[in-house]
Amino acid sequence: MKIDMKAFLEAQKEVSESKGIRDEDVLNAFTEAVKAAYIRVLGGGAKDMPDPVVTCEIDWKDEENPIHLAQIKKVKDEVEDDVLEIETEEANEGLAEPKYKEGDDYVIPADPDDLSKAFHMAVKSSFRQKLAEAERSALYEIYKDHIGEMMNGTVERADDRAVLVNIGRTNVELSRRELIGDEFFRVGDPIKVYIQKVETAAAPEPGKKPRGPQIEATRASEGFLKRLFEEEIHEIYDGTVVIKAVARKAGVRSKVAVATNNEDVDPTGACIGQGGSRIQKIVSQLGNGKAKEKIDVIAYSEDLALFVADACRPAQVLGVKLDEQPDEFNKLHGIAVIKDGDLPLAMGKYKSNIELARKLTGVSIELMEESIALEKGIEYTPVEALRAQEEQNKKEKARQEYLKKTQEEAARRLEEEEARRKAVEEEARRKAEEEAKLAALQEEAAEAKKPSVEPIIPAEAPKTGAKPEEFPAEAANPVAAALAAMKRQAEEEARLAAEKPAEDEPTAESKPVEEPVHKEVKTTTTLSDLEAQLEASKEKKTRSASKKRPRKITEDEVKREVVRPSVSDNAMPVYTEEELAKIEEEEANNGYDADIESDEDIDQDYADYDQYYDEK
Repeated sequence: MKIDMKAFLEAQKEVSESKGIRDEDVLNAFTEAVKAAYIRVLGGGAKDMPDPVVTCEIDWKDEENPIHLAQIKKVKDEVEDDVLEIETEEANEGLAEPKYKEGDDYVIPADPDDLSKAFHMAVKSSFRQKLAEAERSALYEIYKDHIGEMMNGTVERADDRAVLVNIGRTNVELSRRELIGDEFFRVGDPIKVYIQKVETAAAPEPGKKPRGPQIEATRASEGFLKRLFEEEIHEIYDGTVVIKAVARKAGVRSKVAVATNNEDVDPTGACIGQGGSRIQKIVSQLGNGKAKEKIDVIAYSEDLALFVADACRPAQVLGVKLDEQPDEFNKLHGIAVIKDGDLPLAMGKYKSNIELARKLTGVSIELMEESIALEKGIEYTPVEALRAQEEQNKKEKARQEYLKKTQEEAARRLEEEEARRKAVEEEARRKAEEEAKLAALQEEAAEAKKPSVEPIIPAEAPKTGAKPEEFPAEAANPVAAALAAMKRQAEEEARLAAEKPAEDEPTAESKPVEEPVHKEVKTTTTLSDLEAQLEASKEKKTRSASKKRPRKITEDEVKREVVRPSVSDNAMPVYTEEELAKIEEEEANNGYDADIESDEDIDQDYADYDQYYDEK
């Protein structure tokens, strides 16, 4: 089926915006309209006869033929209804191999040439009908969420029987019964309505136009008055004051029972306002007729007898007697005793006051004057006693609530303390576990690093900042140190020779004649090293002659002696007599300067001696 897709999509969008329905709803309505029109083309729509099965699909990618319309028939070996079924042989006719078997669907595409002008007119008519149904369904989906709410509208038509109000997407009709008293409106007047009921569209009766969703709006219900209180009194809107019950006779009188959980708020005073300012705002919105609706704001009481006494206002009730058991109609009966002569006031205009009191409390109230009650011997409870009992009940309730709150607070504190104690214990246990794990790991690491052989601890090196008097003699005179080392080595050899057993020594007769052996005495310092050190010492003395020198160290502080090594006759001496005399002379000539005796001259650089303390 050929169609201009661009024009179709533009029309779909325009219809969707104008009708306020979704694009897919418009598309579904069009598809259903095409199917319904094709069913008529195939001879469907007759009474007591099944309609042909058709399908309609739209392929947006197929620009030449986007609408695929076809009839579906079941393949049967024996056909009972040729509109719904087709024989197997006929279905496989013209095919090289049989393709269809019994039970398969046989698709017969629609021939565009068979779709006459009547078909297009049927599509148009059916599409309008489907759009109306989709619009009614959309209205139901919108307004079903507004049940129990106040809506603003505009009067479109007004007469003596009803008022037609536009509330946005649709119109609602208010009958005279749904209006407040004798109020009247003109076309274009703003109006507030209360949505009290929304029902789906009912199935159209034969020969009648299908109806849309049933939206019932009113201005005469208790819900309308309750919403006005919420709009005008912010204590009710934020929940500080609660409306417990409402009884209303529109245009005549209403009774509203209010209560609060805040002891610092007067519920009736909050609703009435200073000088009746708040309640007057509400009354001004209850119709524009001659007679204004009166509103009684009553404090709700859990004591039913006291609630009955307050509900009978403006009449003054002296006492109330309530039956203990309800009657056969499950209605609790009560007697309200009033002053003599207040019966008309208690009844109200058209008995509205007592009827609203009964409706508000749910008690079948009987009004009785005081004198008649005394004659009949009616025993009733005075209102003063009821109020005293209510005050006592409030105090007891407050005490019970305080006790309960205190117990709950104590229980909560115990739970918090127990939870805190468990948390502390758990934290301590966790820390102990962590410390134990850490100690175990440290012990394992120490065992792994522990050496198998005890390490050699080096001797403590001399302090580089030592005082001159703490220096050994060898540090001041390296030559003397070398000679002392040679002397110690010779003494050690002599001691070892003396400790050798006597029997090991050969006798004079048996001692062989030996050639003289020249023993070599090893010293820690060679002759060339000593000569080099002496030359370096001379040069240093010459360079530092102009520098400050340390004070003179006496012979008692540093004793120097030239130790000549004692060697055996067979040993070869290291120094000759002339060399030793020369060494002594050089030491005498290169000694400390006796003229430098002040402590302020001690600024000697001790770095030259640090080489003797270097660790090797």
